[in-house]
Amino acid sequence: VLLLGDPGLGKSELLRALARLSPRGVYVSGNSSSVAGLTASVVRDSSGEFALEAGALILADSGLCCIDEFDKMGADQSALLEAMEQQTVSIAKAGIVCSLNARCSILASANPKDSSYDPK
Repeated sequence: VLLLGDPGLGKSELLRALARLSPRGVYVSGNSSSVAGLTASVVRDSSGEFALEAGALILADSGLCCIDEFDKMGADQSALLEAMEQQTVSIAKAGIVCSLNARCSILASANPKDSSYDPK
């Protein structure tokens, strides 16, 4: 679901409240999120081995992922395609190949083009 409205209407507050209400709710801001932050990243643990670190869509499995400022995400929006279509996130990094569940609802908010609704 996409909430589209002029700045100052309370879209961000609504998303934060819904993320708090949902048992598996996650709130992220689109202008500061990366593809790895939304899906998963590979990190080295203290022993030097590679490990997966879950992103917002994986953490919100069977819950709600609220993405604020969706219009400012740019090319990172393409990271959501597989999660929305297949309900999974595929990872192939540093020798780790797996498919993680991302069965979540996505609620996003955005401002109109030029930050104001134009009825013309």
